[in-house]
Amino acid sequence: MPEQVHTVIAEAGDAGTRLDRFLSSRLPQLSRSRLQALIEEGCLSNGSRVITDASAKVKPHQEFHLTMPKAKPSHMPAQDIALDIVHEDKHLLVINKPAGLTVHPGPGNPDMTLVNALLAHCGKSLSGIGGVTRPGIVHRIDKDTSGLLVVAKNDVAHLALSAQLAERTLKRTYYAVVWGVPKPLKGTITGNIGRSLGNRQKMAVLKKGGKPAATHYKVIETFSPGGGKTPIASLVECQLETGRTHQIRVHFSFIGHALVGDPAYGQSTQSRLGATAYKSLPAKTRKALLDFHRQALHAREMEFVHPATGRKMQFEAKLPEDMKALIKALQN
Repeated sequence: MPEQVHTVIAEAGDAGTRLDRFLSSRLPQLSRSRLQALIEEGCLSNGSRVITDASAKVKPHQEFHLTMPKAKPSHMPAQDIALDIVHEDKHLLVINKPAGLTVHPGPGNPDMTLVNALLAHCGKSLSGIGGVTRPGIVHRIDKDTSGLLVVAKNDVAHLALSAQLAERTLKRTYYAVVWGVPKPLKGTITGNIGRSLGNRQKMAVLKKGGKPAATHYKVIETFSPGGGKTPIASLVECQLETGRTHQIRVHFSFIGHALVGDPAYGQSTQSRLGATAYKSLPAKTRKALLDFHRQALHAREMEFVHPATGRKMQFEAKLPEDMKALIKALQN
């Protein structure tokens, strides 16, 4: 396949504009950082002259030619891992990720991730993200959180979906099982989130610093197993206004209603309920709680505008079997 060349001509009103800013306005499918990298690599020319300074000022009627190099192969291995694909077209995929699958390779998870699986599944349908043949991860969910996420197959889709995420028009709805009953039953949790001062591997709500975060929630059902008078847990629907690391887990822990099973931000069943209340639970409920070894969190619904067609896309992934079993045990 031949290299693609974009030709852009400056008008009188463009005079004095930074070159990378000018090109970004004319080639919206490429991010400014990507354009800067292409310029530095010598992919931009004006006549026979190669331009490598992204900060150069544009002159009226200049004609620029941007040659798009072929995408480089990814250094990550393609691995045949089963995927639950909710939707796929030539621009993007929507995946229902199971709990236990890491999204992207990193320290401690060099392979066998969602990205490795997508490299194998998509093959030649990936046209490249940032000059590399790889899937574009628009947002992530934790390894032990299940549910929906959208993945771009090309730069255009990745840029458009990332913009929707930044503008908060890419909507995500989660279901969580939390300890106790949040009050009020419908509300918004706010608080800047950043690295915990006491444990750098965890996030926390900070009095100073961090990034603003808001989680909208409503209680759907409360659970009083064994006919108890006081509910011990709730099923909560959450909508993210922002998308900070571990946001739902941190916010609910902050208000005293950590997610059931959360190994980082929650408590053990016995510690949360106390010895007397724990012993009064039905045996099946105790077993279900003790056997649930991940945060009870599922990305259930997603809504966004398709970057190519402009159509509103809506998707839903039903609760996984382990969360359904947990809820059933809490209902008894």
